Amino acid sequence: MKKAVTMQDISCVGKCSLTVALPVLSAMGVETAVIPTAVLSTHTMFKGFTFHDLTAEIVPIMEHWKKEGFQFDAVYTGYLGSFEQLDCAERLFRDFGQNCVKIVDPCMADNGKLYAGFTTEFAHAMTKLCAKADIICPNMTEASFLLDIPYQETYDEAYVRDVLKKLTNLGCRKAVLTGISFEHGKLGAYAYDRETDTYFSYFTPEESEHFHGTGDIWASTLCGGMVSGRTFEESCMTACDFVRECIHLTIQEEGHNLYGVNFEQAIPYLIERMKH
Repeated sequence: MKKAVTMQDISCVGKCSLTVALPVLSAMGVETAVIPTAVLSTHTMFKGFTFHDLTAEIVPIMEHWKKEGFQFDAVYTGYLGSFEQLDCAERLFRDFGQNCVKIVDPCMADNGKLYAGFTTEFAHAMTKLCAKADIICPNMTEASFLLDIPYQETYDEAYVRDVLKKLTNLGCRKAVLTGISFEHGKLGAYAYDRETDTYFSYFTPEESEHFHGTGDIWASTLCGGMVSGRTFEESCMTACDFVRECIHLTIQEEGHNLYGVNFEQAIPYLIERMKH
């Protein structure tokens, strides 16, 4: 069985980070080890949430793993909340990232703004982690902060291609921009492979609502696809289709919640997809 390890926080209620990464990767047939960076009562869409930092536990966890001789087929990082956690993630790559795919989802911004608590200095530090990855999958806002360029709400294909090349110039092999749209009603991902100098894009019909945490679902599905032997392009397509299915099923439910998608109802779709 293929094995992955993911480092990110966990929310007791809310559908993001480890709360979705673990079940999604498990559904894709990947044994998943976790390094929780913090535990929250809910994700940050809710007000008044509790927060307990677990940074002090990360290095001891990794030291124990080294003694046990654990090895992984993928190392995947999501939301990291501090400079110290970025350092821990670099150590995770160094100690367990040999002969496996290393994926960074640089969760730190959306809609033209950094998330609360993050700074441009943090974004600059994130580039060092991205440089050590095989694949990074930012949205357009995160890409803008990684490259220290102005955020653009509107763009054309030439601009997206230029951004992708600049992202791979950070050091990663492949970069994927998520949430890309060139026309109304179509949403998807655009990718660039520096080693083959090739581009790839895939779009699905855009649903009527957007939800918190879908980027985490996308990155987790990408990881599961890559670990399971799918090509990079197949993994991106599966991620796009699965996220769309999650949103589609959610908005079909009368009185559906607004804090996350019903990804659980879409798990059978993902399992069936992985059979083909």
